[in-house]
Amino acid sequence: MTPDCKTRRPAGGNHLDGSHLRTALALAAAGVPVLPLRQGKVPFGNCRTCKGNACGGRPNMRAAGPCRCLAPCHAWAAATTDPHVLTSPVWAPVWREAVAVAYHPGGAELTVVDLDNAAAVAWARETLPATRTVPTTRGEHWLYQGAMPSSNAVRPGVDIKSLMQYARWLGPGTGPMAVLPAAVRALLEKEETTPAPGEVASSLPGRAAWGRSVATGCRHTERYVRTGLERGLALVRARTESGAGSQAFGVARFLAAQHTACPGPCGLAAIGEEIVTAAVSVGVPETYARRAVANGLETAVERAA
Repeated sequence: MTPDCKTRRPAGGNHLDGSHLRTALALAAAGVPVLPLRQGKVPFGNCRTCKGNACGGRPNMRAAGPCRCLAPCHAWAAATTDPHVLTSPVWAPVWREAVAVAYHPGGAELTVVDLDNAAAVAWARETLPATRTVPTTRGEHWLYQGAMPSSNAVRPGVDIKSLMQYARWLGPGTGPMAVLPAAVRALLEKEETTPAPGEVASSLPGRAAWGRSVATGCRHTERYVRTGLERGLALVRARTESGAGSQAFGVARFLAAQHTACPGPCGLAAIGEEIVTAAVSVGVPETYARRAVANGLETAVERAA
């Protein structure tokens, strides 16, 4: 199924009149798994029972499926086409707080190429086969028939949303939908494959340690910054099979977001260098690692603005 639902796109803000739920039900009837988004346009957090996946979650978050909990937990994996779930008493309070509707592209056998700025849109128009497009705040979503692994920062301003991500519903879009082309799949294969240990494609860049000397305007303690950074680096180093580039993007974006309220320079360049080093250490080509980290840092600043 494809999201051909012609439901009117609601205006912004909270919708106590149920318009988000009506949109979700229309999409679900068309075979598109949906979920509500809260303030910030992100999924609702897990309930107490599911916190930390104590409930068992969905296996490794590899596929959406039933959870012992009836609440909309586990982010994209909670997306459903079941109207009884969507209208259940447990989901009712969530819909009252929802500010948007999202859908799970992979669950609808779709891939969304998320083009985050004008430059990315221009690149897609020159490079990718034409398909259905949906305008976004800063760019466009290009929708293709067919699912594939998801990945962030496959190139500057371009994310792939499909099997393990959600996409915000912004309307059905315009134009016929093309079959997922090899050119989109190649973005992931070329950028996201992490060579096995011992086959690192590039030498390690010099490590630039974060410290007070490069963070004259940071409002955080050095211990706070170092703890967060080390946890992020551990996540990147753990991706020895694949996805280290996307993980580096996510870590850079998260860490940079912690500093958006600081009054002055926080040494983000040094933090970025440490993330690049970690990504290269597990086989990510240095050029791609630097691009992913730079995009992550930039995205956090743009979102704060």
